[in-house]
Amino acid sequence: MVIATCNPCSRENANILGDQRQRDLDMISITRALVRWRGLGDSCDRWHSMEEKLLAVARASPPAIICGLRLSASVSLALYVAFWLQLDNPYWAGASAAAVCQPTLGASFRKGWYRMIGTVLGAAVILVITGCFVQRRAAFLISVALWGGLCATLSTVLRNFASYGAALASTTAIIIACDTLGVTGGPDGQTFILAVTRAAEICIGIVSAGLILAATDFGGARRRLSAQFAALLSDIQGGIARTLNTPAAQPGDLQSIRRELIARVVSLDPIVDQAIGESSEIRYHSATMARASEGLFDALVGWQAIANHLVRLPLKLANEQASEAARLVPRDLTAPGPGDPPGLPNWSPLGLHQVARRAVRRLIAAPTLTPSLRLLLDQTAMALAGISRTFVGMALLGAGPRGPLSRGKRPRAYIADWLPSLVNGARAFVTICAAEILWIVTAWPTGTTCIIWTAIAVVLFGPKSDLAYQSAASYCAGAVIAAVCASVVKFAVLPQCESFACLCAVFACYLIPVGALGSRGRLPALFGVMSPSFVALVSPANVMVYDTAAFYNAALALVAGAALATLAFLLWPTLSPALRTRRLLRSTLRDLRRIAAGRGPRRSREWKRRIYARLIALPGSAGPVERAQLTAAVTAGTALIRLRRAAATLPIGPRLELALLGVSAGKCTIAAQALAQMDRDLAAIPLEGARLKRAIRARASALALSEILDQHAAYFCAGTSQ
Repeated sequence: MVIATCNPCSRENANILGDQRQRDLDMISITRALVRWRGLGDSCDRWHSMEEKLLAVARASPPAIICGLRLSASVSLALYVAFWLQLDNPYWAGASAAAVCQPTLGASFRKGWYRMIGTVLGAAVILVITGCFVQRRAAFLISVALWGGLCATLSTVLRNFASYGAALASTTAIIIACDTLGVTGGPDGQTFILAVTRAAEICIGIVSAGLILAATDFGGARRRLSAQFAALLSDIQGGIARTLNTPAAQPGDLQSIRRELIARVVSLDPIVDQAIGESSEIRYHSATMARASEGLFDALVGWQAIANHLVRLPLKLANEQASEAARLVPRDLTAPGPGDPPGLPNWSPLGLHQVARRAVRRLIAAPTLTPSLRLLLDQTAMALAGISRTFVGMALLGAGPRGPLSRGKRPRAYIADWLPSLVNGARAFVTICAAEILWIVTAWPTGTTCIIWTAIAVVLFGPKSDLAYQSAASYCAGAVIAAVCASVVKFAVLPQCESFACLCAVFACYLIPVGALGSRGRLPALFGVMSPSFVALVSPANVMVYDTAAFYNAALALVAGAALATLAFLLWPTLSPALRTRRLLRSTLRDLRRIAAGRGPRRSREWKRRIYARLIALPGSAGPVERAQLTAAVTAGTALIRLRRAAATLPIGPRLELALLGVSAGKCTIAAQALAQMDRDLAAIPLEGARLKRAIRARASALALSEILDQHAAYFCAGTSQ
């Protein structure tokens, strides 16, 4: 018998334990629910982020799709004209249109113009080479490789689209040479006809792309360049005003701002080229645009000299002299501060140019007996003179100046460093020779196609310096993708097409996405080769030929040529940025010492342009110290030239010669002592009138040179013992 007892205390304990377990289960459920809701919230956040990215892509898609449509229309128009003229290889017209078509009107026109020049030049050169070596195949091939190396050298020396034109001179010559050689490598006597035909096909593609761009794009390079000029001027004017108004409490970031502005001025060069391509008026006044860009460099160099001089002065003296210089600078030439009303928009660029010119004359003519103040006034005048030249460029970019502008002489172009150009030329020569040897040894039927695409890649990507190997690798990947897509289109799709409209529709399905993706500026080498190589591999003709063996031979030659160029950049890389930076600094120091020795430039403008060319050629990875040393060399060279000029009218010959000897020998201490003694000698001589003004200006130049030598003694005295 089982006896059940009923104990209230035990029952109560059991209830308590049950309630505790229930609460634990409830907390676990709540925690799991919170975790689920948190995960859902994270998913929602990720979805919102993805949605924002998709919306951003959708907003940016219409311009990109328009670029793709332009590319497709350009290729279709070029093919139509080539078909109508019944040219032998109409695909060269389509490939040329695909290569020339750019997202902007000015870039397309400028690139097409230089491509046309390069095409005609390349065709003419190959006729000369063929006439000289018509029966000597080895000499003919070596001459073609030499021409490729020369074009690679020129493409590195030249900038922007002129560089592309030099590269196309090589490409056209090699295309015609390979067509002349044929499969067996023997001359066929049709070089002139081939040259005319290939040049005509390429020019048809260039003109077709230009017509499509002109009909669908009204150009915006002038507006973009004017906006960038205005932004740069505003930042430079504001920085100069802050330096003069607060010399004792300058923001620590002004130096980094100046370095950033130098990089922004350097990046203006391609946009200036696009604006020149859009407008014949700007092309006629291209010297004015070159002087406008130089004016920005002058303003930055003057600003740096002002800041460096004020930092070295005692606090009270710095405030007094900065106030005196700021008093002579019109308020219209200072960028408005946070609490100031905007004043610049009320003036036209030509009006501001006149204001700046009057301010420059006022600063130069300001009487002073203090070399320190004279130096500050002259550097401020230099900065404002550069700003005034940029205002003239802005007036030209606007609706056009009211008064006539003189055309002027375009400034002489200076070569910053010949070694990178010679290295690229030698690499191109060796690589083209290697492709020719590969063709001869293997007796490859389409080996000449491999030579063509090898030459295109090795010449085109040489000027890209640090990005050359990466661009060549992207080029090789793009060639593989284009070959795969071309095989699908040619053997699976085109046999079903029976009209030109169907052909254009098929091409559009490929070219529109490629053009849209390429217009976004990412991986330009990858998307740049996908369009022309696709058209060349499909090889549309009036009577299509579907030869599988020939197609795969051509595709293999294309990929092999791209791979050979990539291997060339891997085995023979471009000069490292550090080496290029050291060479530019050494050549600048050598030229500065030549000025001190009396063998360098005798005009300050010539010296400035030479250093500005090196500043543009400075690698992007160069540090701020190297950029500051180059800009300091501008001030030092200008001071040396002015002192040599002053020696003709002032009794400073012996002391100046000792100072110049110290600079030329890298003895900064001797140079500084001689300059200080020269300053004391001039101060002790009783002068008046014009001679007194020249003496004060000479003392200011000596002071500027002394400060620069002291600030950058590690650079200007490199390689010597003091």
